[in-house]
Amino acid sequence: MRQLTPRGLQARLAAGGDLPLLLDVREPWEFGICQIPGARLIPMRQIVARLSQLDRNRETVVICHHGIRSQQVAGYLEHQGFTNVINLQGGVAAWARDVDPAMPTY
Repeated sequence: MRQLTPRGLQARLAAGGDLPLLLDVREPWEFGICQIPGARLIPMRQIVARLSQLDRNRETVVICHHGIRSQQVAGYLEHQGFTNVINLQGGVAAWARDVDPAMPTY
């Protein structure tokens, strides 16, 4: 499974072009505290039911709090035939630490 650091994601987003889907799999209460701009929330527990809402070929960066849930979801997506899935290493906690220190944390 591909991994991307927060700084790597920042560079990828700054490069423009076809931007990846930022798929945040945390719970709504977590997403309400902090989020990477442009992220789409589909909680982990809803992924199976909402799989048809995702493009199997679109570059998708999966995000959670520390990178554990997102890695599980990324693996599941790959198993379902998604071809371009990336896990954000360290999740939003690492994003706040390395990219956006003003982001609220929990």
